[in-house]
Amino acid sequence: MNLDAVRFDADGLVPVVVRDSVTGAVAMLAWANRDALARTLASRQATFWSRSRKAIWVKGETSGNRMDVLSVAADCDGDAILYETRPSGPACHTGNATCFHEPLEGPRVDPPENFDLAPLFAVLKSRKRELPEGSYSARLFGKGLDHILKKIGEEASEVIVAMKNPDDAALAGEVADLLYHLAAAMIERGLSPAAVNAALAARRKP
Repeated sequence: MNLDAVRFDADGLVPVVVRDSVTGAVAMLAWANRDALARTLASRQATFWSRSRKAIWVKGETSGNRMDVLSVAADCDGDAILYETRPSGPACHTGNATCFHEPLEGPRVDPPENFDLAPLFAVLKSRKRELPEGSYSARLFGKGLDHILKKIGEEASEVIVAMKNPDDAALAGEVADLLYHLAAAMIERGLSPAAVNAALAARRKP
């Protein structure tokens, strides 16, 4: 889909949902006109149209909390846009990571208990790609798969020992270390989380 296919409203605007690619959270909702979308695609900086100021604005141009745009996609009807971003600071002017932090009244539904590993995989992929100086992850990838596999063996042994002890905080830390190195090995090996999810789903009985 190109810009000509985007269905702008009567004011020439389209809503833009902004998602944090590291956490997966919806960071904010804003509006863009055709020029703002074009500038976003060209600069890879989240750019919008301010309905109050009647002007183009770039996220973080005054606060410094810019958003690198990894991808821009339209929904199936072409009347809403999604920016996948890597924020450099809080999305909300209040200092919150997301603008959606004011719960409405109603019964709370707790999320299901699971591991949210999407942020970990996103950070590890970034470290492998950019290899920043001083990063443990960058050094880990630099030593190759065999070294990472050795670390998995060490961390697994530490998890076994921690499981036998009553310190839950220490156990959580050891499990986190194991998951971290396992994720690093998957990335180094080229195995996607989607492939593992598919394998798990195939094992579930109806």
